[in-house]
Amino acid sequence: MTDTAATGRALPHPERDEIRLETVLHALADPIRLRIFRELSAGEGELSCSQFDLPVTKSTTTHHFRVLRESGVIRQVYRGTAKMNVLRRDDLDDLFPGLLDRLLAATELQIRRLGGGA
Repeated sequence: MTDTAATGRALPHPERDEIRLETVLHALADPIRLRIFRELSAGEGELSCSQFDLPVTKSTTTHHFRVLRESGVIRQVYRGTAKMNVLRRDDLDDLFPGLLDRLLAATELQIRRLGGGA
């Protein structure tokens, strides 16, 4: 499935029934992608890529967002020149009940245990 914004640019997303657990877990196994996931989980609505302060280059940031989108963790759409991101919580909660909440809780426990950010 693709989303097309007013600009005519479309980004590929897996259909809900194409999202696989192992792909989601792989996407969230990376600390940068887990950080993006946490920030999207904490926010309300869409966040642009530029709203994330990540300790990697722009091209690496683009890669991380693409992995999250192609795994079905996030949905991305263009709003003008901004690429907006939103967690596909409804799809993921329906497919894997409780998974996101457990991952968030485990991440918070790890942050407290290690005394740093994820």
